[in-house]
Amino acid sequence: MPFHTCGPNEAMVVSGCCLRKPQLIPGGRVFVWPGLQKLQRISLNTMTLQIQSDRVYTQLGVAITVTGIAQVKIQGQNVEMLQAACQQFLGKTEKDIQRIAQETLEGHQRAIMGNMTVEEIYKDRKKFSKAVFEVASSDLVNMGISVVSYTIKDVKDDEGYLHALGMTRTAQVKRDARIGEAEARRDAGIKESLAEEQRMASRYSNDIQIAQAQRDFELKQAAFDQEVQAKKAQSELAYALQAAKTKQAIKEEQMQIAVIERAQEIQVQEQEIVRRERELDATIRKPAEAEKYRLEKLAEANRNRTVYEAQAKAQAVQMKGEAEAFAIEAKAKAEAEQMAKKAAAFKEYQDAALVDMVLEMLPKVAAEIAAPLSQAKKITMVSVGKGDVGAAKLTGEILEVMERMPSMVEGITGVNIAKAMKSSQRRI
Repeated sequence: MPFHTCGPNEAMVVSGCCLRKPQLIPGGRVFVWPGLQKLQRISLNTMTLQIQSDRVYTQLGVAITVTGIAQVKIQGQNVEMLQAACQQFLGKTEKDIQRIAQETLEGHQRAIMGNMTVEEIYKDRKKFSKAVFEVASSDLVNMGISVVSYTIKDVKDDEGYLHALGMTRTAQVKRDARIGEAEARRDAGIKESLAEEQRMASRYSNDIQIAQAQRDFELKQAAFDQEVQAKKAQSELAYALQAAKTKQAIKEEQMQIAVIERAQEIQVQEQEIVRRERELDATIRKPAEAEKYRLEKLAEANRNRTVYEAQAKAQAVQMKGEAEAFAIEAKAKAEAEQMAKKAAAFKEYQDAALVDMVLEMLPKVAAEIAAPLSQAKKITMVSVGKGDVGAAKLTGEILEVMERMPSMVEGITGVNIAKAMKSSQRRI
């Protein structure tokens, strides 16, 4: 049919006769001349990509693995981006487009990881995602692809670095909790002391008021008694009047003594409050501060030990690997050079090289033949009266075995040692 349609998630590209440049239709319909024009389609669907970068070294040399999720799509609303996408991907499958976009995003993700520390990536994921999004978008736009979103799915490492960071934070939280508990106990003790002080002050104040009321009562009573005694004195002897006056003076002195005693008791109570405050400071506040300082130092020492052990292990593994690689490389080079020289010698001298090898091995063969004789503790010789006797016979038998060597070599290798030596002398 000459009319073709497509949905909003697809674009049609018409090229051929009567068109100076391809016609782009993102969602809609178009008329195509059969045989004169060509219709192609390109998908505008959103593609989900998992971007994983394994064991990438960050700015401080810590290897971590980051997995990100990106949503990308070919932009159909922008004509220039759609033209660029058609030039890049027309005729390719959706899997090919995903692979190209994924490789581009992974490269930018690894580059951003190398410029940041583990702490920045782990704690500020939004900053890392924004950096990857901005850098990758600038490249993918030139291909006609827009990055809809990018987020970090997972951050992990094989060395336990992130676990160590969590342990450090946990130790800090526990330390703050212990400090807060000690401060709460301190504040509670202070408030208890203040309450006790207020209670004692209230009690002494009540005692003073009671004493004052008692004094007023006694004063009034004394005044009444004085008035009565005065009336009696008027009717009685002057001695009784003087006795009443003396009794009144004694009562006043007694009241003064009672007031002084009350004042001294108040001072004693105030000194007791000061003593209890000092006791609280010595038994609770000072030990709490000492325990806080000890725990802080222990946490700091554990953290430093963990960091130093990790650094030493990493350096040892690296140095061992480099040494093993160097030894293997040197051995391989030496064996290669030796084999190359042997091959060159065999190629140049051919039979002469074989003869040289055989002649070099003859003394060793003779030594192996004579080896059993050298181990013998006693040799008994039997002669029939013909030929050599004694050591000469033994030597002759060994030489006879050696004389058979050329024929044996010729039978195994096909090389005649005598002829090869003559041909070598002719060359010389």
